Amino acid sequence: MRFRYKNRQGTSKRLIDMTPMIDCVFQLLLFFMVASRFEEESKASGEGSLDATLPDAVAAMPMVMRPREMVVNINVDGQYYVAGELHSEAQLEERLQRAGTNNPGNQPVVIRGDERSDWKYIARVMSLCNKAGIRDYRVAVIPPEVAKEGPEL
Repeated sequence: MRFRYKNRQGTSKRLIDMTPMIDCVFQLLLFFMVASRFEEESKASGEGSLDATLPDAVAAMPMVMRPREMVVNINVDGQYYVAGELHSEAQLEERLQRAGTNNPGNQPVVIRGDERSDWKYIARVMSLCNKAGIRDYRVAVIPPEVAKEGPEL
C-alpha cells in the first residue's frame, strides 16, 4: 500500500516501510543467538573440540561387514567344537569372551546341538554367550519340511 504525503514544499515523498527489515534483523539475531548457545554447550560438554593429536592410519577402514558368525557344535556326549577343534567349557568361555571383546554387540553365534544331546549343554553355551556380552546367538534346527524329506546323499 502506498502512502503519499506532501511535505512543506508541497512535493510528494514516498515512505519506506521498515517493518520487514526489522523483522528480518530480529530473525537473524535469534538464529545467531540459538546457534551460539549450541556451540557453548558443545564446548562445555567437551564434544566441541578435541585437544589431541590423532594417529594416522594407512590401512584403517570402517567396518562395513558383520563379523563372521561363530558356530558352536555340540555332539551327543556334550563336547563343544568350534571350527573343528574340541574345546573344554573353560576354553569355549575364553573364546566367546575374546569374540565378544573384539566385536562388541556384533558377534553372531550359531549353536548347533545334536538332537540326542542333553539340552543343558545348549543352555550352557547360551549362558556363556550372555556372560561374554554376546546377544546375537541362535540355536540351529532343521525345518520340518526338510526333516520329512530326509538328508540328501
